[in-house]
Amino acid sequence: MKTLRLILGDQLNPEHSWFAEVSADIVYTLMEIRQETDYVLHHAQKIIGVFAGMRSLAAQLSAKGHRTHYIAIDASDNQQSLTKNLEWLIDHYQVQRFEYQEPDEYRLDQQLKDFSQSLAIDSAMVSSEHFYTERDTCEKIFKGQKQWLMERFYRLMRTKYQVLMEDAAQGSSKEAKKTLGGQWNFDQENRKSWPGTPVEPSDSRQLHNHLALWEIIQSAGVNSFGEPQAEAFRWPLNREQALRHLEVFIRDILPEFGNFQDAMSTKGWRLFHSLISFALNTKMLKPQEVVSQAEQAFHQGAVSLATAEGFIRQIIGWREYIRGIYWAHMPDYDTHNVFQHHTPLPAWFWNGQTKMNCLSHAIGQSLEHAYAHHIQRLMIIGNFSLLAGLDPAALHRWYLGIYIDAFEWVELPNTVGMSQYADGGLLATKPYVSSAAYIDRMSDYCKGCHYSKKLREGEKACPFNALYWDFFERNKEKLSSNFRLGMVYRNLEKMDPAALSSLKAQASVTLGKLEQL
Repeated sequence: MKTLRLILGDQLNPEHSWFAEVSADIVYTLMEIRQETDYVLHHAQKIIGVFAGMRSLAAQLSAKGHRTHYIAIDASDNQQSLTKNLEWLIDHYQVQRFEYQEPDEYRLDQQLKDFSQSLAIDSAMVSSEHFYTERDTCEKIFKGQKQWLMERFYRLMRTKYQVLMEDAAQGSSKEAKKTLGGQWNFDQENRKSWPGTPVEPSDSRQLHNHLALWEIIQSAGVNSFGEPQAEAFRWPLNREQALRHLEVFIRDILPEFGNFQDAMSTKGWRLFHSLISFALNTKMLKPQEVVSQAEQAFHQGAVSLATAEGFIRQIIGWREYIRGIYWAHMPDYDTHNVFQHHTPLPAWFWNGQTKMNCLSHAIGQSLEHAYAHHIQRLMIIGNFSLLAGLDPAALHRWYLGIYIDAFEWVELPNTVGMSQYADGGLLATKPYVSSAAYIDRMSDYCKGCHYSKKLREGEKACPFNALYWDFFERNKEKLSSNFRLGMVYRNLEKMDPAALSSLKAQASVTLGKLEQL
C-alpha cells in the first residue's frame, strides 16, 4: 500500500519509530511553505533554523534509503499551502494512505484533521513519541478545579517517573515516598544575581554558514525581522549536533546554572543557560534524555541538588504542564484579556531603541540572537507589558515570532497566562510584576540607565516604579482579594492619598508617551 507520511518543521526526530523500516511504498514529505512563515512575522533565525533542520533530516532519511519528497520554499510547484501540496502529492504518487504525527499547534491539528476527513483514502494520526504526557493528562488531573497549579502537577510527575526521589536513588523497586533533600523545590537557592564570576562559558555550538539559504528565503519574498546571522548561525540542525551541545552543557555549564538561572546582565546574554530549547521543541532532543542526564550529573556529584532540581523542573514540570494547559483550553485561550488591555506594542519592540536599559538590552538581545531566557521574557519584557496595559494578543504574536524556540503550544500559555495574567489566574497565582527594585537586584541593567531606579516621579523616574503602583490601584477590584498580594494592598492603603494621586499622574504621563520612553 503506497503511503504518504508528513513531517512538520518541529518534528525533526530521526529516531521516531516511523523510520525503523525502509520501504519503497512509503514516501516522506517535508515542506517549506508560506503558510507557516507568514501566519505571524518570524525572526529570521527561526525561519533559517527550521528550514535548515528540515533539510538536514531529509538528507539523513534519504541517506538511509527512505523515499523523501522535499518541497523547498522556492520550488516552482510549491503551492505554499500544506493541504494543497498534500493533495498534489497524493495524486502524484497515487497514495492509498496518508499519515501524520500529532501536531503540537491547534491550528495545524484542526487543519490536518479536517483534511484527513475530506480524503477518500485511509488516514491516521500517530504519536510524535516525544512528551512524557498525553495532550489531556493535565486536564484529567485538574478536572473541576478553578486553578491549575503547576506545583501539584510537578509533584505527580516526579513521583510517577521516580525523578530525584529517595528510593529511586537507592535503586529500590518500591514507590518512592520522599524527595531527595526533603523538599520538592529549591527556588530560594536559585535566585542569585551574577557578579561577573564565574565567567560566562564560551559558546561551543557549531558554526554554520546559511547565507545561500537566507538568500533563497529572501528571494522567495518571505518577510522577517531580527538579525539572520546567516554566516555565523549556531543553533543545532540535527540530533547529533544537539546531543553534542547537551553533553557540553551538562558537563561544563549546568554546575552553575542553579545559582544564576534568574540573573541578567549586560555583560552576557547566555550566562549559564542550556540553549537547548530549540532542539527540544523541534524534537531533535528527547525530554527524557535531558532529565536523565541532569539527574545522573547530580548522583555523580557533578552538580548540586538545587541545581539539578531547578533545571529538571523546567522540563518534566513546567514544559509538560504548559502543554497540558494549551490543549485543555484551546481554541479560545489566546482571546483571554481579563484586564481589557488594548494598547499596541510600541515601535521599539521591533528595534530595541528605548532609553530603558533593561528593555533595550532584553529586546536588543532577542533581535540579535532570537533568544532571551525566562526571566528576561517574564520580568523585563512581560513585566513592562502588563504594567503598561499592552494588548496580550499582540504580545503573544510578538513572542511567538521573535524566539527561535517559540511554538504556540509552549509560548501562548506562558505569555497570556504566566506573563500577562490575562486568563485571570488559571495558571499563575498572581501577576508577575515588579518595580525597579527587583530588576536592580537581579541584574546590572539599572547602572548607566537614562532613568533612575530610585525615583518614582519626574522626567528621570524609572517608568516601572509609578506604573507598578498604578497597575495595582486601577485593578484593585480584581486583585485585592488575592492572598499573595496582601502586602501590596496593605501598602497601598497606608499610602498618603496625595502621594498616590501623584504616582497615578506620573503613570498617566508615562502611558501617554510609550513610544518616546
